[in-house]
Amino acid sequence: MIIDWFTVGAQTLNFLVLMWLMKRFLYKPILHAIEEREKRIADKLADADRRKAEARKQSDEFQQKNEEFDRQRAALLNKAMDEVKTERQRLLDEAREAADTLRARRQETLRDEAHGLRQAISRRTRQEVFAIARKTLTDLATTSLEERLVEAFIRRLRELDGQAKEALAKALAGPSPALVRSAYDLPAEQHNAIHDALNETFAAEVQVRFETGPDLICGIELSTNGQKVAWSIEDYLSSLEMGVAELLKERTEPSAQHKSEDGEEPGPKEPWPVTKSQ
Repeated sequence: MIIDWFTVGAQTLNFLVLMWLMKRFLYKPILHAIEEREKRIADKLADADRRKAEARKQSDEFQQKNEEFDRQRAALLNKAMDEVKTERQRLLDEAREAADTLRARRQETLRDEAHGLRQAISRRTRQEVFAIARKTLTDLATTSLEERLVEAFIRRLRELDGQAKEALAKALAGPSPALVRSAYDLPAEQHNAIHDALNETFAAEVQVRFETGPDLICGIELSTNGQKVAWSIEDYLSSLEMGVAELLKERTEPSAQHKSEDGEEPGPKEPWPVTKSQ
């Protein structure tokens, strides 16, 4: 077989030209398109991965924020509950304290009212008792009783101690006459008896003037120049009333002593004889 080398060379050249043309105008654009497509796919896959990562990151952040919100909400709720309990306890304590204070004030008011009522009853009873006693003694006082009192008055004049007697003697030595008062008019014999007793007791001529005094209850009073010697049941009742008033006052005061040093309650003192300066 005879080989035509020219034909073989021409065909080979044609094949090479065809391959170059196909590579140039067919394979290269296709490969480029494939590369571009692969690149776009890779970019999209990368973008999808990036978006997925961002979504996962945002999801994690949201989850963390949600958990933090839940913790804050729980903390605020617990704090609010604690504040509510504290405020409730404070209000209860204030209400209880106010109730206790009101109860204490009410009890104190009741005690004060009871104390005042007892004092008023005691004071009214004391006043009524002494008023009845004064009225009774005034009704029972008679002239004959006054005469007996004159004898007691004269006896007491002669029993005056040195200091009282000296003071009364100086008063009787003045220019003004002595005044003798009694609840009833005394007879002349009693006037003379009192006058003679004064002259004998003080060894001087004493000028005496006699008057009646309805305020004296069964008693006689001698007064002159600021000095007075008196005895009457009125003085005894006044002394007794003062003693009872002092006793009630001591018993109503918390800091007062209820008994004297010897263990006996103080009583009214015997008013006889009453000698004082006016």
